[in-house]
Amino acid sequence: MIVAVPANNEAERIETCLAALAAQRDRHGRPLPNGSFEILIFANNCSDGTADIAAAMSPVSAHPITVVSETLAAENANAGWARKRAMDLAANRLLDAGNPDGLILTTDADSVVGPTWIDATRQAIAEGADCVAGYIDAQPAEIMRLGSAFIQRGRLEDLYLSAVAEIYALCDPRPHDPWPNHRVSSGASLAVRLDAYLSIGGLPPKPVGEDAALTAALEKAGFRVRHSMDVCVSTSCRFDGRAKGGAADTMRLRHDVLETPCDDDLEPALAAVRRALLKGWLRRLEDGGNLGNLAWARKAGLSAADAELLVKRRLHVGFEEFWLQAVDASPKLRSRCVLRPSDLPHQIRRASMCLRALRKTPTLTPATYDRVDIADYAILLEPAAA
Repeated sequence: MIVAVPANNEAERIETCLAALAAQRDRHGRPLPNGSFEILIFANNCSDGTADIAAAMSPVSAHPITVVSETLAAENANAGWARKRAMDLAANRLLDAGNPDGLILTTDADSVVGPTWIDATRQAIAEGADCVAGYIDAQPAEIMRLGSAFIQRGRLEDLYLSAVAEIYALCDPRPHDPWPNHRVSSGASLAVRLDAYLSIGGLPPKPVGEDAALTAALEKAGFRVRHSMDVCVSTSCRFDGRAKGGAADTMRLRHDVLETPCDDDLEPALAAVRRALLKGWLRRLEDGGNLGNLAWARKAGLSAADAELLVKRRLHVGFEEFWLQAVDASPKLRSRCVLRPSDLPHQIRRASMCLRALRKTPTLTPATYDRVDIADYAILLEPAAA
């Protein structure tokens, strides 16, 4: 295992990041054996002492620390390319050492991994995951300084994100990513099997959003992504991030303008149920070899001809790619309503009502999906949701 950490002028935070990695233990509290994994610091375009501080930590770390210093070309001097270079270096080191079944992990230099981060990740991989996306939280002391209004906004978003994650877990259950889980892919906590990483050509080369692009590419290729609640990282709440348009910029904007829209993937509760139910129904039809039964087309707002074309394309793409094509072809699924923080209390109540209804039907079958009017599922089963 190699933990790849891109670092750009992180002299103030790199020591804390490395200390958390050096102190890893298993779930029983036992320190991991010396040399259980390697830490690779990719010090890119640094003008401070990041590389020297990281190198000075090596003699006292139970796990070897390798520091690679490079200057990325101007067009590639961004967070996404830095992470790609760090992970590619880790992949090459694993291959050179004769470890084709190795594991690449990555976190951020301004983040602090939980004490069992390595062990929990390793457990998820042992249970069949090809990639593990950890749960990201804000460093408590830092977020408390940002004020009650900002904190309350974050709490509402977290509550709604959790509700939507459970809706998907009930409507479209996946054995490799069981509930409880989450729906975030962040570079602050990712792990991927070397063979899977190489199979998709490595981390997608994007200036920002490379982390979500990685898990999306893996799922499109048929690999299993686990969104684990046991793999935890706390990350900084700074506003002066290294990626233009990244998490720090988003946090600063939301702090300054509290009604800034929520993330794009947050949609109204009934729309989330509609989307999750249809995806689950399609997955079960496929599992049973019945995807050619086009009863689902009407629910998706598709003509029979369009649905038949999608089914034919399915022969050449994975299920996730097939689903994305279905969403793109369906006006019902393609349209999105942007939510703002002031919308969240109402949507949380609706999501809670939807969940109560869904929990009463623990086993959803294709017949269940066919019976229910997906557009009004929650209202039909729980009239108070209206």
